[in-house]
Amino acid sequence: MIALIQRTRGASVAVSGEIIGRIECGLLILLGVEKGDSEQKAERLCERVLGYRIFSDENDKMNLNVQQAGGSVLVVSQFTLAADTQKGMRPGFSGSAEPGHAERLYNYFVACCRQRNIGTETGRFGTDMQVALVNDGPVTFWLQV
Repeated sequence: MIALIQRTRGASVAVSGEIIGRIECGLLILLGVEKGDSEQKAERLCERVLGYRIFSDENDKMNLNVQQAGGSVLVVSQFTLAADTQKGMRPGFSGSAEPGHAERLYNYFVACCRQRNIGTETGRFGTDMQVALVNDGPVTFWLQV
């Protein structure tokens, strides 16, 4: 399971021109599910993402996690994160989880975030979405479990 996390001052996701999720300060989480991923991996990734200290403290050091910084999260499914890009000029998606399994784990990850009492907005799984963000820093990390 993969999370590309971006520290943001604002992010939104729209479907057919309608904004369906929006946050201010926090994390945009692009979430990819791979074959063999499980609920245990989703829980571990959620723990890592929400605990990752990438927000500045009073000394301008990256010592705060998203909750300590008073932020929220916007979780957007992105199967392309699981692409194989090692050969050729076209990505391969054989490592991506089947859509039904991926959607179940995406929803499980979102539920894990909400259970940890953090404001959580989402995209819409399996839908063409337009994502906008103001990447703060820019600060972007790839976490994988």
